Amino acid sequence: MTEQDSVVAFIGLGVMGYPMAGHLAAKGYSVRVFNRTEVKAERWTAEHNGTAHRVPAEAADGADYVMTCVGNDEDLESVVLGRDGVFAGMKKGATLIDHTTTSAIIAQKLGEEAAVHGFGFIDAPVSGGQAGAENGALTIMVGSTEKSFQACETVLESYGKTIIRMGEIGAGQLTKMVNQICIAGLVQGLSEGLNFAKRAGIDPKLAAKVMSGGAAQSWQMDNRAETMVDGEFEFGFAVDWMRKDLGICIEEASRNGAKLPITEIIDKYYAEVQTKGGNRYDTSSLILNLED
Repeated sequence: MTEQDSVVAFIGLGVMGYPMAGHLAAKGYSVRVFNRTEVKAERWTAEHNGTAHRVPAEAADGADYVMTCVGNDEDLESVVLGRDGVFAGMKKGATLIDHTTTSAIIAQKLGEEAAVHGFGFIDAPVSGGQAGAENGALTIMVGSTEKSFQACETVLESYGKTIIRMGEIGAGQLTKMVNQICIAGLVQGLSEGLNFAKRAGIDPKLAAKVMSGGAAQSWQMDNRAETMVDGEFEFGFAVDWMRKDLGICIEEASRNGAKLPITEIIDKYYAEVQTKGGNRYDTSSLILNLED
């Protein structure tokens, strides 16, 4: 049996999961999908080769790999450990690959439960945003045994450009926390810089263009500077989800002793965006706080 003869299940067809599952189908995998909103699963099957299923356990039945990409710890626990969760349908020897951004605690819990049932498990949060998912160019941070990582590396290459095992189960989620901490600081810095340029009479888009070739360059600058200047935020990674992620970071820091003074301040800045009705705005909407 070749790798592409494998059956995969994908649980959660949000802005990330929808295109990720599509890449699996395009690579020739047999794909079984579940989404809480059934109409989205039906739309996916109309666009790709695959089948939609009523509950996660049904989608996971017979799958070699089961991917989850849902909202938070509680959602993940429900679709995995619930009565109709994927563990109720997975076969022994199958591997659960979780792409949700969660706490390391839930990753470790699911890893332990998976081992009891004879399943493999890797926590594999992603970075690269909706564009990275659509282009199949995500960064994937993996926590797993070396054996589980090697077993899953090829299937992850369907939508991953940079795939690195960071350590044992939970290490992927801890690395994603580092990622979110760094992004928060970058977005606030970019917001302040663009606002400064505007108030100083400098074209902020032109400033971003010249800076993109120097030490200030970042993904945020290359992909968000122009839309920030134009006040366009109805896309991308929502403020609500960023606050959820930063909350996980801050909680973990309280356990490991790390100091996150700037991250805690920026989390409050995102709360201000929420009070302006920007819950679903892209994270780059921090610049709105500077325009009052």
